[in-house]
Amino acid sequence: MTDTPGWASPGSDPTPEGREPGASDTAGQPGNGSGAPAPQPGPQPQGPGAQWSGQQPPPGQWSTPTGAPGQAPPPGPGWGGPRPGAPGGGYGGPPGHGAPGYGAPHGYGAPHGYGAWGGGWGGPPPAAKPGVIPLRPLGVGEILDGAVSTLRTYWRTVLGISLALAVVTEVIAVLVQGYFLNRTVEKTSLGDPTMPPAEALRVMGESFLSSIILGLITLIGTLIATAMLTSVTSRAVLGRPATLGEAWREARPQLLRLFGQMLLLGLLGLGVMLVASVPGVIGFLAGSRVAGVALLVLGFGAGMVVLMWLTVRFSLAAPALMLEKQGIMHSLRRSAKLVNGSWWRILGIQLLAGLIVAVVRVVISIPFTVIALITSDDGLSSLLGQNGGHLSWTFLVIVGIGAMIGTTITLPISACVTVFLYIDQRIRREGLDLELARAAGVQGTPAPAGAPGPVPGS
Repeated sequence: MTDTPGWASPGSDPTPEGREPGASDTAGQPGNGSGAPAPQPGPQPQGPGAQWSGQQPPPGQWSTPTGAPGQAPPPGPGWGGPRPGAPGGGYGGPPGHGAPGYGAPHGYGAPHGYGAWGGGWGGPPPAAKPGVIPLRPLGVGEILDGAVSTLRTYWRTVLGISLALAVVTEVIAVLVQGYFLNRTVEKTSLGDPTMPPAEALRVMGESFLSSIILGLITLIGTLIATAMLTSVTSRAVLGRPATLGEAWREARPQLLRLFGQMLLLGLLGLGVMLVASVPGVIGFLAGSRVAGVALLVLGFGAGMVVLMWLTVRFSLAAPALMLEKQGIMHSLRRSAKLVNGSWWRILGIQLLAGLIVAVVRVVISIPFTVIALITSDDGLSSLLGQNGGHLSWTFLVIVGIGAMIGTTITLPISACVTVFLYIDQRIRREGLDLELARAAGVQGTPAPAGAPGPVPGS
């Protein structure tokens, strides 16, 4: 059996160690009351229902769906434990001979379990699922479904975390917009040429400072919420309860490292864009405006490509830091290692999740925006640019409520998708499913024997 649950490799022996093939059923056979091993099944007389195949392999050596001899069947449900009802922990005898056998307790040719005799196996059994996701390599739909299941199962904790973040950030955003940005718009008058240069610089400085304050508060709140949601998601995978207090206690020791990691990544991105702008600056300094603009555009395009590559490459650094409790550089190296070879897949899943989040936020915000336009005096005129872009407090508050609800619902989805991508990559590369199964208390979990092999359909 491979390290990956739910799939048996061809040639594996499902019989327990030390047992002889065919010795799994010593009682309950017709005409065999002496305890001797059951005889090999041969051609059976015809009777009602489905028929036995004329040529049967010896018990314990059943073939895979291809029919190749000497290969093992898929293991039982969960982690390859013994078949229920089989004496001594074996796989049991043929259906209808006193033991449940291969999931057909109702006699010959039962339609459930692994299918009737001669009809092939019914597919691999499901992997263990102690929590919101099955413990095996995940598909795109399972990752998205796991995020929604986490939100639905742990809604008190998850929504409490995201709501606290949304309230703080949106209140600050409304205050900054109402006090600073509206005043800046009034003073600038949309680029009034009569404004003195000193006044224009001061207004621009106020606008830049207010944006920095808002961005910093949003970043800090997002980091705290992401750290706590990562803790909740790790518990959801194991099917364990998660409270706000437990999530905060697990996330608090890693917050400074997480903030340092985000700051380092931000500086790295800024450095990439500065380097990309160097050719354009050189072109301007050389006196060629056309060449400078062309080089600047090409440089920014190349910088965006590199920035996207780095973003995906280090996208799993936050869950690696939180769940492995290592340093900043170690988490960055871990993310790069896990993403290596799966860059396009991770990019596609992240883009899909981002698109879903964006659509949900727009759908939630549209009714509030319409209400704000109807109830506020200058909302529509502000959007049309007829009053210098000034927005009333009524408009800002109603739109802020819609944004708060949207953030509360969508932030957990984004955080959970990132954590599930991290777990999925570790399952594919490092056999993390076995460790998670043992941590969740799944019975019959096999001991790890190295990295798992390839899984069909992954």
